[in-house]
Amino acid sequence: MTSTREPLTSRLAGFGTTIFAEMSALAVRTGAINLGQGFPDTDGPAEILEAAAEAMRAGHNQYPPGPGIPELRAAIAAHQRRFYRIELDPDGEVLVTTGATEAIAAALLALCEPGDEVVTFEPYYDSYAACIALADAQRRPVTLRPPDYAIDPDALAATFSPRTRLVLLNSPHNPTGKVFTRAELELVASLCRDRGVLAVTDEVYEHLVFDDREHVPLATLPGMAERTLTISSSGKTFSLTGWKIGWATGPRPLVAATQTAKQFLTFVSGAPFQPAIARALALPDSYFESFRASLQAKRDRLCAGLEAAGLEVFRPAGTYFVTTDIRPLGEQDGHAFCLALPERAGVVAVPTVVFYDDKETGRPLVRFAFCKRDDVIDEAAARLARLA
Repeated sequence: MTSTREPLTSRLAGFGTTIFAEMSALAVRTGAINLGQGFPDTDGPAEILEAAAEAMRAGHNQYPPGPGIPELRAAIAAHQRRFYRIELDPDGEVLVTTGATEAIAAALLALCEPGDEVVTFEPYYDSYAACIALADAQRRPVTLRPPDYAIDPDALAATFSPRTRLVLLNSPHNPTGKVFTRAELELVASLCRDRGVLAVTDEVYEHLVFDDREHVPLATLPGMAERTLTISSSGKTFSLTGWKIGWATGPRPLVAATQTAKQFLTFVSGAPFQPAIARALALPDSYFESFRASLQAKRDRLCAGLEAAGLEVFRPAGTYFVTTDIRPLGEQDGHAFCLALPERAGVVAVPTVVFYDDKETGRPLVRFAFCKRDDVIDEAAARLARLA
């Protein structure tokens, strides 16, 4: 007897192929410049690449320890102390993961019971919705609206309920480029403290903050260290997105819970990359500052091109991305616009509507990535000028 049940579980119904894979495939098919998916088109520091090669030659090619090699865990703890004065025990309060995406998935699977509610901010990175669904939890989004994407305190408070288990917060924020202010983070923290709610923070763009703004880890606010799992990764900071070396840090019970789930996802990974990233995290301040400055210049370069093309540009405070409103071009539907853009202008972008539950807010918004070579940005801007 043949089963009539669909192969895909109902928890993942509607997710399908990610928008990034869809638009990158469109770029390949059409030969368009890919400003959709957020990966650099140049590699990270040569000395870090060589460190990985050295690790391979030295035999670091088998299973590393479950929580990550001691050298990397110590480097992650040192990084948190160096930049944020956060004190961590590398043995128990630091977990190495297969990128931040796995850390988020493992955290939600470990910390949520079926029916628990997860407060997050939309537009949200698409894996958040999928990971919440995998945990059989319910997402409760707080809508951030352009041009400034500020938190509405009343809307935030109204999203909390007796079933709220945790807040999933991303700052600097993909896709908007928003950097949450200390005052906004205190709003989140006060609700977490008052309601006994945990926090999971995605801080992968922590070193990509522009215009002298400050990245404030939620864990540094009063009463939050003991209830916050902080997640980050090496991919964005060192332009090594394919290495997939991430981490989760925080109080021992939250890290232990996350490791319990993580070990049954990938078990371990990235053996020769782990010592290389340990070395990367110890690079001098000059590296982090020059990298930030180069991305800020690329942001300004692309924003100028997008404005010249007639788009309304919401200049980001951080990340790899800039969001635009297409309505000044007489367009309304960002998804249709992005599907047609490779033929119209030879450029691929991502429709932000896919990151919203509130589809009307997201419908006219389109995200472009500026983590590309200057000549690629310039060529994309020249092609987009056809839209003006």
